[in-house]
Amino acid sequence: MTHAMRVHEYGGPEVMRWEEVEIGTPGPGEAKIKQSAVGLNFIDVYTRKGLYPQPSFPFVPGFEGAGEVLAVGEGVSDIAVGDRVAYAGAVGAYAEERLIPADKLVKIPDGVTDEVAAAAMLKGMTAEALLKQVYRVGPETVMLYHAAAGGVGQIATKWAASLGATVIGTVGSAEKAEIAKANGCAHVINYRETDFVEAVKEITDGKGVDVVYDAVGKDTFPASLDCLKKRGLFVTFGNASGPVPDFSPLILSQKGSLYMTRPSLFDYTGTREQLLATANDLFDAIETGKTSIEIGQRYALKDAGQAHADLEARKTTGSTVLLP
Repeated sequence: MTHAMRVHEYGGPEVMRWEEVEIGTPGPGEAKIKQSAVGLNFIDVYTRKGLYPQPSFPFVPGFEGAGEVLAVGEGVSDIAVGDRVAYAGAVGAYAEERLIPADKLVKIPDGVTDEVAAAAMLKGMTAEALLKQVYRVGPETVMLYHAAAGGVGQIATKWAASLGATVIGTVGSAEKAEIAKANGCAHVINYRETDFVEAVKEITDGKGVDVVYDAVGKDTFPASLDCLKKRGLFVTFGNASGPVPDFSPLILSQKGSLYMTRPSLFDYTGTREQLLATANDLFDAIETGKTSIEIGQRYALKDAGQAHADLEARKTTGSTVLLP
């Protein structure tokens, strides 16, 4: 028998229970993996709370992990027993062992550790999609990134700076400001001390930015729209402070014919080809130093409840891994 963290009802961190589970053998198109590291993400909190409802109870939360292939089912040809693999987007990660569709797995290159891969897949591929696909960041780009010291933030801002962009980051403390500066932000705004809209206008000489990346949600809306230049793009991709409230599309017109998108990573990695292209671009960026994965915290997987509490309290920096 092996163990997994299971949720029997929606609620706070206390609803997660460390329980014995039986895994079984992989079916057609599946692989069985022994996990060495699991990534922690805000989407795990959203599923635990029920913001992203799951089909049934109990369920095992978590979307991201890495480990070794123990067995493969019929029809699996590009993943073999003994391969080091990682994945993002397959719920059920909070487990010592698991079954998973083999087409969700990517091989980890020799220059990347299991912990880095587990911490990188969801956040790193999100950063890749944000910078390379949702909006193509380059040397002419001036961008605002909220929560720049967070897990996705550190990856994205350093990567964006390597692409030549001028990166403005917001943070909530002096300590996080130093982290943001060390990870590519040319300008850092502590939103607890400074009106970030006024600061952005001052930094850009009143022009505004090309794109705002916002994983905070309610607390930074609609002020984020006031940071954009005419026809700028507002990218809302997370709800750390709660969802963006409903609003009239007329506000986009009134503030300069703005664009808005609410991307999901899985619409950018939906095919096997898209997944491999995005993951391989990420691994290349890590190996060449264009970005890096800073693991700020490690918890035992059985202590995932404490990890969730710390994440929600914004006590974490960088990426967090849970270790089975």
